[in-house]
Amino acid sequence: MFLSNKKRAGQNGNIRQGIRDSKSINKDAVYRHVWRFWPRYIPIALKLSLAIGVMLSLVMFLLGAIIIHNQTELLNHQILSNGRIVVKQMAESAKEPILANDVLQLDVLTNSLASSDDIIGTSIYSAEGKSLSSAGPQPFEPYAPLAGHDMTYLKRSPITVPWTWQDSAYGDLDAISYISPISYKNITAGYVLTTFSRKKMTSSIRDSIHSIVLATLFLIPLGIALSYFISKNFARPLQELMDASRAIDQGEYRYRLTEKRNDEIGYLMSAFNSMAHGMLQKKQVEEAFAKHVPASVVKNVLANLNGIQLGGTHTQASVMFLDIEGFTSKSESLSPTEVGELLNEFFTYISDTVHLYKGTIDKYMGDCAMLVFGVPEPDDDHIFHSISYAVFFQKLLVRINNIRLSRSKLPVKFRIGLNTGEVLAGNMGSIDRVQFTVVGDTVNLASRLCSLSNPEQVLITEETYNIPMVRKRIVATRFDTIHVRGKASPVSLYQVHDVVEPYRTDMEQEIRRILLKTQQTQ
Repeated sequence: MFLSNKKRAGQNGNIRQGIRDSKSINKDAVYRHVWRFWPRYIPIALKLSLAIGVMLSLVMFLLGAIIIHNQTELLNHQILSNGRIVVKQMAESAKEPILANDVLQLDVLTNSLASSDDIIGTSIYSAEGKSLSSAGPQPFEPYAPLAGHDMTYLKRSPITVPWTWQDSAYGDLDAISYISPISYKNITAGYVLTTFSRKKMTSSIRDSIHSIVLATLFLIPLGIALSYFISKNFARPLQELMDASRAIDQGEYRYRLTEKRNDEIGYLMSAFNSMAHGMLQKKQVEEAFAKHVPASVVKNVLANLNGIQLGGTHTQASVMFLDIEGFTSKSESLSPTEVGELLNEFFTYISDTVHLYKGTIDKYMGDCAMLVFGVPEPDDDHIFHSISYAVFFQKLLVRINNIRLSRSKLPVKFRIGLNTGEVLAGNMGSIDRVQFTVVGDTVNLASRLCSLSNPEQVLITEETYNIPMVRKRIVATRFDTIHVRGKASPVSLYQVHDVVEPYRTDMEQEIRRILLKTQQTQ
């Protein structure tokens, strides 16, 4: 029996699984049936026209809602303002007659106001709530919506009371009443009530809704039609681009788009033509290259067109090293954050000024910066520019240190080593990581001069000083002769003190500009 129950449970499970599989198959069949009738290609013109139509409909409905809301608020505000003004004027006019118990004058007042276009009813009550005079429909008269509640509202005056009365003796009423007390020397002598019809406001809002609906029903089809026409013209060049893409995909690299446009699509067409021309050239190079070398070599070379080659070229350049004097001892008294801030401050000065003399930052090495002049951009006057920048930076450093001392900060001085000669400039490193830099004996000597120089001093070699175009534009004196390890002959050095006019004046003006900019940003 246990086996029989177990077998029956298995059969029931199979039935349920079969039902689930059947439902899944039916659902997939429905999806396939619906998808079969869904268009696989929908033109972009149709998509754009439908999108613009929907957007236009939403804009019209939103605009209509805003207009109706604003108009309703405006009319309500106008009625409220007019009602309060009229009821106050009526209260003032009724003050003397009600104190004199002049009922005839009160009747004249109520009837004259009730005969105006906007006011449909007026009433004057005594202080006890008794109606002294009235004209037109009243919210508190028998069978009116607020009948029997007159004292409740009168005692709460001034008050505004909106009310409606269907099938009244005056017809269907949609009104708003304004109640104000008649006061004399802080004593309430009675009450006045004026009633305005809201039918004009309701009719005006209804007319606005009808106008907006009609305008929307007219503009939406017109907008869809115009958007379809515009979208079709917009989509035409896209169709041409699609045809051109198919042609390129089939290997027709000579296919060109001939239409000239001065918009984004025109730029896209021009870019496509340039791409097609490049692909044609690549194909021609492949075909020509394949005639001289094996096809496998052609494939390997073309697959690494962007590969960076290591090595460089020999060229004349100037190399400069700027090293902070005594940086190790200064770092011991500073936190890592302060050390970083100090380096960033002076490296920023270098970065912001080196371009003034056509120099380039090669690299930062701890507290030392390496600059190059004449590479990678060629500069025929790189020697004088490099010397001028060394003088410029030392002068700028003196001004900066004066500012630092005035702020109780430690002065920072730099050693500068400068040398000019032949270098190897190019990509150095490995296949995985390269860096454009310069190497050679010129670089080594510049680094050596940096370590030998004193702070606030600019040293150059005698060979550099004797260049005519350099010598006549700088002020320098013989300094010393040193023996450099690795060199057979001693090296004679000159100390550069300044540059001549007009370079000196230009340099001073630039320093003042930089210091002024620095003070404005701090």
